[in-house]
Amino acid sequence: MAFRKKAVFILKLKPDILIIQECEHPDRLIFGDGIIKPSSILWFGENKNKGLGIFSFSDFNINLLNEYKSDYKTIIPVKVSNQEIEFNLFAIWANNPKDKDGAYITQVWKAIHHYEEIISNSRTILIGDFNSNVIWDKPKRIGNHSHLVEKLKSKQISSSYHLFHKQEDGKEKDPTLFMCRNPNKPYHIDYCFTSIDFTEKLKSVEVGNFNEWLKLSDHCPLIIDFN
Repeated sequence: MAFRKKAVFILKLKPDILIIQECEHPDRLIFGDGIIKPSSILWFGENKNKGLGIFSFSDFNINLLNEYKSDYKTIIPVKVSNQEIEFNLFAIWANNPKDKDGAYITQVWKAIHHYEEIISNSRTILIGDFNSNVIWDKPKRIGNHSHLVEKLKSKQISSSYHLFHKQEDGKEKDPTLFMCRNPNKPYHIDYCFTSIDFTEKLKSVEVGNFNEWLKLSDHCPLIIDFN
């Protein structure tokens, strides 16, 4: 939260596209002097202190797809484009407590089926806070984390982190969340899934260091570079 006070730290990484969960409404984003301003912003949420922000700090335009279905709250399909490339990006904050069928990974499971045609027929990135890991799978529940991973794999869409670092789901060496900023409660719940045309151009995948980001968030940034 209070992204305006923290932007200077994440912008040192010089992102082209930045996805921020628990992001305040753009009306409240008054950045200090000397901080680069985004060229484009999309924001979604019901609480102006705590929504999902999608930022371009480059020549990429970001536009909401007409197919967006508000039932999936903060799973947002956008077209990202400049003069050289165009692709679809799903900015994800899996958090919908009003859906009693499943507030977290079930939201993503439902969304990828609703948007299946888009995901199947385009360059695609799904990135953000999935609030999930296979360690919490409920075997009898349709749409658990393992089911999601397998469904995406059937479309040649893979987790950039697991592919790049050769990691097994549920045994990740780099946590992205330290619950309540407690170093003894590490979890990997943030992901970037990409279609094969992106995985073939994968340059690096990094998770921010806990000690560097602790003062700002219980999450560490997931940083993906493509050639």
